Amino acid sequence: MSLIPRLVIRLFAVFTIGCLTVAATPILVPEVSQDRISIRGDFNGAQLLLFGAITYPPGTRNTEQADIVVVLKGPVESIVVREKQQIAGIWINAASSEFRSAPGFYAVASSKPIDAIVDSKTADIYELGLHHLQLSPAGAIDSRELDRFVDGLVDLNSRGNLFKNLPNSVKITNSVLYQARINLPASVPVGDYTAETFLIIDGRVEAAEVKNITIEKTGMGRFITNLSQNYGFLYGLIAVLISVFLGWSAGYLFRKM
Repeated sequence: MSLIPRLVIRLFAVFTIGCLTVAATPILVPEVSQDRISIRGDFNGAQLLLFGAITYPPGTRNTEQADIVVVLKGPVESIVVREKQQIAGIWINAASSEFRSAPGFYAVASSKPIDAIVDSKTADIYELGLHHLQLSPAGAIDSRELDRFVDGLVDLNSRGNLFKNLPNSVKITNSVLYQARINLPASVPVGDYTAETFLIIDGRVEAAEVKNITIEKTGMGRFITNLSQNYGFLYGLIAVLISVFLGWSAGYLFRKM
C-alpha cells in the first residue's frame, strides 16, 4: 500500500474516533517514507521523508502556534570516548570516558530553532538538540570533564555527518500537515532507529508519537557482517587464508615477469 492511501486511512480512523469521544489534546498521525532501509555495496546515502498530520479536538481551531520537532536516533550502544594528547611529538590516547547510551546517529529537525520552541528544561527531558543529549556516563565523573567529553563526541560525529541539528527544516501546511527530510550519510550505522515526532504548542509538548525504522546490510555485506559477529574465529581464519593466497599470487606473478 502506498504512503498517501495509508495516511488517509489513519486520518479517517482518527477522525472517526474523535467524533465518538472528545479528545482533550491534539493527536499526531506520523508516517515515514521507508521503515526499512537496505545497505548494499553501492550504497552512498539516502534521504528519509518523515511526514504526517495533526488532528485537533472537535470544536477547536487549528492553532498557529503549533511547532513540530522530529528526532531520528539510533542505534544506541555503549561507547568509549578517548582524548588524544601530543607528547614528545607523538599523539597518544590519554583520558577517556565511557557512555552507556550513545546513539550512532542523531538528527533533530524542527520548524523553528529549538531554543525558540521550548525552554532548556523541556529540551533536556525530551533530548531535543545536540546539547541536550543524555548519554549516561559509566561511573562518577566531574561535570566539567563530562561536558568536555560530550562536546568532543558531538563535534566528532557532527564532522562525520552523523549528528546534526536541522532548524527550520520542518514545513507545516495550514497548521495540519507537516513534512521533514533527513539525509542519511553513506557511513550511517546499521541497527534499529526511532523517529520521534513531537507536537509543541506554546512551549509545551502536547503530543508525541514514535515510528520504528531498521537500517540493515543486505547481500554480501550482510553475509560478511554476520560471519564476523557470529563466527569470529572462522572469519579470522578465512581472512588470513585470503591474505596468504593473495601474497603468494602476487609473488608468483612478479617472478614470472
